[in-house]
Amino acid sequence: MDWNVVRRLWEKWAPSNVGSSGQPLKAALLLNDDPTGPSRIVSTIAEQEGIKADSAELSRFIGFVKRNRLPMETFFINQHEYLVTSIHENWFCARCFSNSNHAGEGAIVMQTAAFLLVGLYEGSMGSASHAVKAVDQFSAQLSRRNM
Repeated sequence: MDWNVVRRLWEKWAPSNVGSSGQPLKAALLLNDDPTGPSRIVSTIAEQEGIKADSAELSRFIGFVKRNRLPMETFFINQHEYLVTSIHENWFCARCFSNSNHAGEGAIVMQTAAFLLVGLYEGSMGSASHAVKAVDQFSAQLSRRNM
């Protein structure tokens, strides 16, 4: 895997999709999930923007995804608990139910050959649609390169 390509793609995508108001995502994570790679050597967190993630918590999140019991369990990211609300072929949506944000928060998780891409957003349906589009855009760039 060419980490320089991944980094360039991330650095081009993140500024226009993650961060300040007006962006579709408040935070994003790119997690290493290459089943053929040496997981003991490669960091779980490949890239992150708008969040300071805990690698132990994210390891548990990757375990959650690998168990494939999405509708039966909850998961944590950044000390917020999420419940899966919609499952699709290579991605799923979840809503946060452990915060006090009245507009709500959600997560979009997409899986590529080597990564899990997590996009966190604030708001409801309209915000979720914009978040899916942003996460899908980066996921497609990785998939075109078999990553």
